[in-house]
Amino acid sequence: MIHATLHQLKVFETTARHSSFTRAAEELEITQPTVSSQIKQLTKAVGLPLFEQIGKRLYLTNAGQELLDTCQDIFARLDNFEMMVADLKGKKQGKLKLAAITTTKYFIPRLLGRFCQIHPDIDVALQVTNHEQIQQRMAQNCDDLYILSQCPETIPLHTEPFLDNPLVVVVAHSSHPLASKTQLPLTALAGEPFIMREFGSGTRLAVEQLLATQDVQVQVKLELGSNEAIKQAIAGGLGISVLSQHCLVGMELSPELTVLDVEFFPIQRQWYVAHLANKQLSVIAQTFRDYLVAKSYDLQTQLVATATKV
Repeated sequence: MIHATLHQLKVFETTARHSSFTRAAEELEITQPTVSSQIKQLTKAVGLPLFEQIGKRLYLTNAGQELLDTCQDIFARLDNFEMMVADLKGKKQGKLKLAAITTTKYFIPRLLGRFCQIHPDIDVALQVTNHEQIQQRMAQNCDDLYILSQCPETIPLHTEPFLDNPLVVVVAHSSHPLASKTQLPLTALAGEPFIMREFGSGTRLAVEQLLATQDVQVQVKLELGSNEAIKQAIAGGLGISVLSQHCLVGMELSPELTVLDVEFFPIQRQWYVAHLANKQLSVIAQTFRDYLVAKSYDLQTQLVATATKV
């Protein structure tokens, strides 16, 4: 391995990540024969096969998987070293990799915009996805930080709450029979057509836990995979649902959407910023985490103001 170069390791890491010589060549902007040649030389240096091909797909061997883990560690350390050097020079420079749950799209982009204005030399890669895919990304150590409302119990994480995430019951139009009522019992939802998030959603899990503890069953008429789709379905009169109040920030609720006064609501949840427990945060990741916690008060104030108008 003493004869292996960083370029060869980068070619290998990219090929392993894509399971494809062609896609690796496209990302690295080199030819496919060059990728094959670099992998061949690296394989010779290791002395063991790094890939095996079954059909048209590449699979890592045991030696290949070990080398991939080593490569990712090396590149992460090099990236962090570059960030530390920039920090010592009085600059914040480098790349920040974030993954966030879909509902965060209502506030994370605004926070990122302000952060990038303060630190223009930081490049941000943001993946917005669901809880299941977030856990897959965690298992593969794909990101620096994760923004989520439900922390998986199977993955060791360092978490820090930074913002309330109240869940509220939303119905269409102020003319709905329930809209004018106050202090509705939870059982009032049982007779209404209910729109639920998809399985695996943190919002769905919180709602189902509340209903189960109070022995209340609702009539689930529709399951949808996005908050925007649910809001449109509510506005179309297809039923009522439970949404994060962040989904309603900046919206003119009347006359299309109305938040109901229902027993046990809002369900009080939290947004967390998290990272793998054994991961040493880069200077950039630590800077963003501190910024996120510091700015949470402004977001909370905005949320409270919106709730007051509803």
